[in-house]
Amino acid sequence: MKPSRVIILSVAVVAAGLAGLLAMQLGGPQQVVEQAEAIIQKEPTVNVLVSSVNLPVGSRLSADSLRWAPWPQGSINDNFVTEAKRPDAVTELTGSVVRLPLFEGEPLRPEKVVDSSTRIMSALLPAGMRAVATEISVATGAGGFVLPNDRVDVIMVRKGDGGSFLTENVLNNVRVLAIDQQIKEGEDGKSAVVGATATLELTAEQAKIMIVAQQMADRLTLSLRSVADAQDSDATSANYLLSGGSGRPAIQVIKSGSIVREGQGGSSQ
Repeated sequence: MKPSRVIILSVAVVAAGLAGLLAMQLGGPQQVVEQAEAIIQKEPTVNVLVSSVNLPVGSRLSADSLRWAPWPQGSINDNFVTEAKRPDAVTELTGSVVRLPLFEGEPLRPEKVVDSSTRIMSALLPAGMRAVATEISVATGAGGFVLPNDRVDVIMVRKGDGGSFLTENVLNNVRVLAIDQQIKEGEDGKSAVVGATATLELTAEQAKIMIVAQQMADRLTLSLRSVADAQDSDATSANYLLSGGSGRPAIQVIKSGSIVREGQGGSSQ
């Protein structure tokens, strides 16, 4: 057999083998790649009653200050007010008084509000404390900027001998419970809200001191303190007012607008 024929026959055999192998691969089972779709399931929500605005202590709830908001079901607290349990809660709570500060979006809880039919002020007072009111004006109330929950010093001004004036702090770092407000007509015909009475949170002893100071003073002024002083331990008071004058603190004597003497006692020379 000629060499050329041997070569042609060999090529034909190899080509036939490759064709058979290719046919076997094409005819075999095909692998299918499946792509799984990621499915995100949202947690069920429950409508919870929340505050629509920031509400300070002493403010009253209204339909505008409350709203229903979706809340994750797994994060529901038993103290939350839900629409499923109390569908008429907005109407029922209208007029209630805020006992503790509420912030916008915060769920309403029963312990933070007081029903309007209860004794409101007594509900705001912590155990063992007293509420004592004192008259104020723009001049004696830090220009009208004293608000509920602020901290103030109570400064007493009274006349001494010879026309001088005595000033002293009778109470320090006491909390303002409420400010009684009234509408005052201005000279330009516009109305302004002016506090007429401030109600202070005092201990039993401080309440007595305040009452004595109101009798002695020509004027009582509230000196507004920084919010950073809320945790300050400075809560001293003029206890000598309850003992008839012993142990009096240093008093400034003011005459013709100038401090002329600082010393103990309540009379000027």
